[in-house]
Amino acid sequence: MILTIRVLFSLLLLLTSRSYADDGYRLWLKYDLIKDAAKRDAYARSAQFIAVTGNSPTLKAAADELQVGLQGLLGKAVPVLTNAGNRTGGIILSVGNGPVAGAQLRTQEGYQITSRSNNIVVSSKSDAGVLYGAFALLRQLQTLQPINALSLTSDPKVRYRMLNHWDNPNGTIERGYAGETLWKWYELPERISPRYRDYARANASLGINGTVVNNVNASARFLTAEYLGKVAALANVFRPYGIRVYVSIYFPAPKVIGGLKTADPLDPEVRKWWADKTKEIYKLIPDFGGFLVKANSEGEPGPQDYNRTHADGANMLAEALKPYDGIVLWRSFVYKADPKADRFKAALEEFGHLDGTFDKKVIVQVKNGPIDFQPREPFSPLFGKMPKTPLAIEFQLTQEYLGFATHLVYEAPIFKECLDSDTYAKGQGAPSSGATVAKVVDGSVDGYPITAMAGVANTGSDRNWTGHPMAQANWYAFGRLTWDHTLSSEAIAREWIAMTLTKEPQAITRIADMMLKSREIYVNYNTPMGLSRPWTGVHFAPEPWQNKSPRPDWTAVYYHRADSVGLGFDRTEKGSNALAQYNPEVQKQWNNPETCPLPYLLWFHHVPWTKKLSTGRTLWDELCTRFYTGADSVGWMQQQWAQVKGSVDPETYAEVAGRLETQHKEAIWWRDAWVLYLQEYARKPIPAPFKKPERTLDEVKQLVDVYLLR
Repeated sequence: MILTIRVLFSLLLLLTSRSYADDGYRLWLKYDLIKDAAKRDAYARSAQFIAVTGNSPTLKAAADELQVGLQGLLGKAVPVLTNAGNRTGGIILSVGNGPVAGAQLRTQEGYQITSRSNNIVVSSKSDAGVLYGAFALLRQLQTLQPINALSLTSDPKVRYRMLNHWDNPNGTIERGYAGETLWKWYELPERISPRYRDYARANASLGINGTVVNNVNASARFLTAEYLGKVAALANVFRPYGIRVYVSIYFPAPKVIGGLKTADPLDPEVRKWWADKTKEIYKLIPDFGGFLVKANSEGEPGPQDYNRTHADGANMLAEALKPYDGIVLWRSFVYKADPKADRFKAALEEFGHLDGTFDKKVIVQVKNGPIDFQPREPFSPLFGKMPKTPLAIEFQLTQEYLGFATHLVYEAPIFKECLDSDTYAKGQGAPSSGATVAKVVDGSVDGYPITAMAGVANTGSDRNWTGHPMAQANWYAFGRLTWDHTLSSEAIAREWIAMTLTKEPQAITRIADMMLKSREIYVNYNTPMGLSRPWTGVHFAPEPWQNKSPRPDWTAVYYHRADSVGLGFDRTEKGSNALAQYNPEVQKQWNNPETCPLPYLLWFHHVPWTKKLSTGRTLWDELCTRFYTGADSVGWMQQQWAQVKGSVDPETYAEVAGRLETQHKEAIWWRDAWVLYLQEYARKPIPAPFKKPERTLDEVKQLVDVYLLR
């Protein structure tokens, strides 16, 4: 009997002491014990208790997060007090406008973290700001930063910081590559998955304060009483974390579920229907955020079906929201099937003349580029061209054109490249120095009263949330940049690595180097020098020969314009003249093929195959060099990853290593497809030292056909 007890006790010790692999569920909120005992003890001396001056659900969430985080990081329980009294050596969470509570902050959501009277004070003008500050303090500890003399003040750059989920009622996600929807619609509202709270925690840790729960290609079902009850259940979970819910609407909903004969936005009965529906929503969800709309785009109905403008449609919804604290986000992704048109120009042609006609509750939501989330695009001409209309920027976290969840592509450089682009807009009636896209979006240039940034979410039901473990960094980077767009891609990468993968300095440097180069590597084997992306139904397989579709702009040949002379889309005045949509200073940068930066060359110019570029190589030779070196560089990424094997969790290491192997194979697939296809037009040999692909173009086409049949 004694022997049996000893055996059982030994087994128990073995099980409780075993180090389990990390499945990625905790994201960057990994509160593992800090290994450096001296640093751990120093942190512990400043975190002997947590005192909260208030009892709201949001302040409780902040205190709970600190308590859980400190328990894990320090290996000791930290009590939560309602009043610190004269105690020192602890963390005080404080809300108000006094000298300790956010006096120097510009916004309600900003926070201060300061060392005062031997305590760490996290203060804000709002409960949500205190929550953001609590997460920021934990981030200091997770990244092993000093906390002995803290003096941090941080305000969000934009007001509405949102994730757009393209989730459908049937559980699927449009352009989702990490499983099914997070929202278990068939279980709601009766059962609340614990993932909802963890999702909210992750967003709050970044300062994201809005969630659009459904697809922009919306179903009218989301405005029925049944589904509004489900959305309300999500809102109840998100509310303590400062997150408001929004719904994408189906514009003809008054006809589809309301029984009206029309959805004309100027019809009084239609306007009343929307007012009544909005009132119904706010009774269920008092802090409802508002509506997101995709209208008259890619077959979606909208106000133009009734000879009305986008402003007419948006203003009708704004009128319904007038009694409430909600907004309308109206997407500018609108283009018509005109074989003679340039889709590049569509957004400004649709919306530019409407500047100043939108209600003050309306934000026009603009994709970062003029086409559709390509691996590299110039910034949308709309930015800097609508001074009287708030413009939100829309990025895509889900990797629709970036290799799905197979390819490692760190997206922060994509975001930063756009945000840091100078529009040369003239703010306040005078030339604006450094009128970057970021400063347009945050209201600095034109004084927008409401501001927003949106990201198309890359989450799903996969245990690790994003499919590819490294894709978590894109969610993280987007959130950090919505709060502060001045942060660098490298700083965000190193922060995320330290919180998620490893704290070993050399490993952080290797992984950061790989991440920072990953986007350019992908572009090189996929769409170098502004070569537009071949169009396929799934937006994945290489198919540059594709030339049949119901619409010309849904073909590959529409974009790359390959012929016997050269390659690229002429958007100068000799071509579509899309460049004229930019301010003169921007036109000057890109108008001359001799001086146009190579990353944008084929976006704006049809370049001869024999044209010698600034690299000293002809266009054909430069393209081959980039296709081949891009594919080879995935092999370099594999080598980099192999070097950190001992510093990263084994399960995560194996997962990324396997995906990199697949990425290398698919990069060669892309390389072969492009080189063999374009060679038929260039009629040039593949330059040394690169070897001709082992397969023929017909064999590559067969591979694509098999893929598309999946």
